[in-house]
Amino acid sequence: MPETIPSFQTLMLPVLRDAEAGEVRISETVERLADSFGLSADQRALRVPSGQQTVFGNRVTWAKSYLAKAGLIDLTRRAYFQVNDRGRAVLASAPDKIDLAFLRQFPEFRISRSATGDTPLQNDENVGSELTPDETIRRARDQIEADLSLLLLSRIQSASPAFFEGVVIRLLTAMGYGGSVADAGRALGQSGDGGVDGVIDEDALGLDRIYVQAKRYRDGNAVGAGAIRDFFGALDQFKASKGVFVTTSSFTAAARQTAEGLSKRIVLIDGPQLAVLLIRFGVGCRVEETISIKRLDEDFFES
Repeated sequence: MPETIPSFQTLMLPVLRDAEAGEVRISETVERLADSFGLSADQRALRVPSGQQTVFGNRVTWAKSYLAKAGLIDLTRRAYFQVNDRGRAVLASAPDKIDLAFLRQFPEFRISRSATGDTPLQNDENVGSELTPDETIRRARDQIEADLSLLLLSRIQSASPAFFEGVVIRLLTAMGYGGSVADAGRALGQSGDGGVDGVIDEDALGLDRIYVQAKRYRDGNAVGAGAIRDFFGALDQFKASKGVFVTTSSFTAAARQTAEGLSKRIVLIDGPQLAVLLIRFGVGCRVEETISIKRLDEDFFES
């Protein structure tokens, strides 16, 4: 069983070979190639972030798309394709592999690549060459969000405790707790003693509440088990059944183990998870640009 799912370039030659005998359906090609590569059930089931397609199926589809751009296969009807004369000639030459660099020998492929803004050959041979175009976009987005996470935590750690309190308020309300920011702010401001920094209503009527502890610590100053036990004691004092402990740093292994073993539900949110939630719910950041990815509408051409 391979450790990783084959890249779309690795799949180009197998896709071409699969259609050598005649017209094939792309979904059947996906299954045959998954068998030939010995993919596990988990590898076959892994889906792209949109959930609309498996990762392996997506890469097979991209391999087919590039073979079509190079004129090695014909798209005969919806979801079907077959090898043409040029493709058979390529297979007859017994290439070791077919990749983007190989396909550049065909004029149609070079034209299609230049039409989409691709220029030098090295652009197809760089570090991201094993990624499909949509995987490249997602990788770039992940890098942007990773950089943003570090920046968010840095700014929060350098701000005042009151500012961090406001960040927690906005995050919890953005997640659907506490009603409005004003209501949640008043609730958070009511505490400050007994080991609890705030109380957030879990529902509009305040029938259930979440008690909050927020620690604005620098990196390297991890929250230990003692702080978790103190928070547990505070929850017990308020007859509360659940709490959220938020820190800009991290929790020690002992702290996490302590939280798991307590009779009350305590959710621990460390710095990296806090940054993920801030980005997901748009707190402290905003959308700068939206990129829409569109695909061919097969139903349009079938109607």
